[in-house]
Amino acid sequence: MAKSRRSRRPRTTLLLLVLASVTIITLDARGGFHRITSGVKSVAADAFAPVRSGVDGIIQPVGSFLAGSVHYGAVRQQNQKLQQEIDQLKLQERSAADAVQAMKQLSALLNVPFIGNLQTVPTEVTNYGTSNFAATIDIGVGRSEGVHLGMPVIGAGGLVGQVVQANHGSSTVRLITDGQSAVGATFGTPPGSLAVINGEGAGKPLDADLVPTNTTFTVGQQFVTSPIPGDVYPAGIPVASVVSFKTGTTASQESVVLKPTADLAHLRYVSVVLWGPSS
Repeated sequence: MAKSRRSRRPRTTLLLLVLASVTIITLDARGGFHRITSGVKSVAADAFAPVRSGVDGIIQPVGSFLAGSVHYGAVRQQNQKLQQEIDQLKLQERSAADAVQAMKQLSALLNVPFIGNLQTVPTEVTNYGTSNFAATIDIGVGRSEGVHLGMPVIGAGGLVGQVVQANHGSSTVRLITDGQSAVGATFGTPPGSLAVINGEGAGKPLDADLVPTNTTFTVGQQFVTSPIPGDVYPAGIPVASVVSFKTGTTASQESVVLKPTADLAHLRYVSVVLWGPSS
């Protein structure tokens, strides 16, 4: 009996193995085994999903940062290039505007009706020397070109100032806005009334002395250099135009605010009039 039971065990085990093999083959043929392995794969994927998500969460921002850094560098270089081009265009625009301004001033100096047949020496302004009260310019001609102390200097529109220092090849001009400048002028119907135009400093309005009270002006009316013989300026050069005027209740003279007829703020070229009281 014992021997009979021992002999049945191997056969039983073999039978179970055969049944299991048949079952596996059947399941694989019907797709069942694939579903089982898929389920196992799914369970494994679910198990590893948090790990993979964490890795992706680290890698993706790093990748984006690196890509963004490269992109930012390219954008920055492009912006710098564009800014350089803009600066160059602005410089060209300023140069063109300066050239136009210079051409206008030079053209105006070629034909100045208010100096008659007097000889002039055109020159470039080389430097501005201004402060709260003073207003001067340096010019590129001097004694070697016949320029001497006291000679008038004109620009497009009218009187600019007077030579106060003459070197061999350069000079200094006191502008009519300088605090020490005083120009004898006339206004009104010729021969006109006399006045003295005083400077108050660079960029500031001019004022007029000796104008009688209740004198009537029009805005824009001009004052010109006086025709008094022996004056430091030849007669008839425009000096300033009226901006405003009023009479104070206790004033002994009319208060007149003037502006230069020449554009003293943008001088590029001027002419020295070779003239003096003895000319």
